[in-house]
Amino acid sequence: MDSEFLVFVLVGFIAELIDGSLGMAYGVTSTTFLLSLGLPPATASASVHASEIVTTATSGFFHLRFGNVKKEIVLRLLIPGVIGGVTGAYLLTEMPVSIIKPIVTAYLILMGSVIVYKAFRPLRGESHTPMVPLGLIGGFFDAIGGGGWGPIVTSTLVARGNQPRFVVGSVNLAEFFVTVSESIAFFLTIGLVHWKIIVGLMAGGVVAAPVAAIVAKRLPVKPFMIIVGLLIILTSARNLYLALF
Repeated sequence: MDSEFLVFVLVGFIAELIDGSLGMAYGVTSTTFLLSLGLPPATASASVHASEIVTTATSGFFHLRFGNVKKEIVLRLLIPGVIGGVTGAYLLTEMPVSIIKPIVTAYLILMGSVIVYKAFRPLRGESHTPMVPLGLIGGFFDAIGGGGWGPIVTSTLVARGNQPRFVVGSVNLAEFFVTVSESIAFFLTIGLVHWKIIVGLMAGGVVAAPVAAIVAKRLPVKPFMIIVGLLIILTSARNLYLALF
């Protein structure tokens, strides 16, 4: 079997294990890796979101099966998330690579920092969260940066005191619909041509999804968030240096 394909499978497995457990970072992790290989931001984001159609569907199914989903959260996030995602995907494909790559890489550093910050921030009691703007912002930056739905939406809901198990499951299920809409937007604008990357990420993600859904119930979340956030920051900092110098 092609060794390069196996690398994409491994990246998909690790990314989905992180995402399915924490409710964030599949796109950020995968996109960071693809940018380090030299792919343009729009191509990287399109490939990651195409692979996420299968991984988010699988993850959402297992979270439903294990009782980790609250339907009211899914329904309130879905439509604004789709609108934000399609808007972000269109803008990303229209911007020059030389301009957008440093911006996207800097954004990924910010997302890594957000993940680390949320790990140290004490949780508050459950409070009302305005879902429409949260979904719009999460979907928009998810498309622009190849990831961000989880770091923005999941971390906000958890920080506001919602039970992590239900936040992770619900946000993962809503992400399926956001991802499908973004992938359609990318397909209609730039097409989907990197099938080795897409299929490799899919394969690894599907294998990891049921494992991650179980882990979500038992994982010590904060140490894992710190490790993931620091990894994203360091890798993206290297990519930003290469993009600028």
